Amino acid sequence: MSRAQPKPANGAGPNRTCQFKMVLLGESAVGKSSLVLRFVKGQFHEYQESTIGAAFLTQTVCVDDTTVKLELWDTAGQERYHSLAPMYYRGAQAAIVVYDITNGDTFSRAKVWVKELQRQAAPNIVIALAGNKADLAQKRQIEIQDAQTYAEENGLIFMETSAKTAMNVNDIFMAIAKKLPKTPEQTRGPIRSEPITVTSGQTNGANGGTCCAGSK
Repeated sequence: MSRAQPKPANGAGPNRTCQFKMVLLGESAVGKSSLVLRFVKGQFHEYQESTIGAAFLTQTVCVDDTTVKLELWDTAGQERYHSLAPMYYRGAQAAIVVYDITNGDTFSRAKVWVKELQRQAAPNIVIALAGNKADLAQKRQIEIQDAQTYAEENGLIFMETSAKTAMNVNDIFMAIAKKLPKTPEQTRGPIRSEPITVTSGQTNGANGGTCCAGSK
């Protein structure tokens, strides 16, 4: 579990600290655990064991003058664990719904998760859609434009990612962190839902806005 300390910028560190609960949802084997592992520890395991129930990790990032601590709940994708999902997304301020770009069924399932979050989660929850396994683009079944259009229609952050190559992994977590409210007043109000879309590119912790050691 990573609890990296933020590096001070320009001689002074962030002067506020916010803590948010984020949940990852999606079918089994789409790469939810791999995304979290890449983001928190900068690691990738070719053969990742299936999550049982849910796994919990934390990561700290810096957004402007604010230290943002993300509590990451990586949920199991197997159907038998679906009934447990509301226990994890209840009270969450953010969610990443993950699908595998090489498997059309996982995209259909991702849409179901989005609808469930829109219906049952907090009304101001920030939702991101991650098309994972972008390193297997030659096998893709879901076109970028189709996913992007769906994300825009539903006010979702959208990026294609690769836990294997680290493409856009930090970026999608940082895009969410930047969109989360940073003051009590903002927390009580609605969060704007303009879509943020990135379909290519790869960054590391230094370039992706993650100012905390160990985020890569």
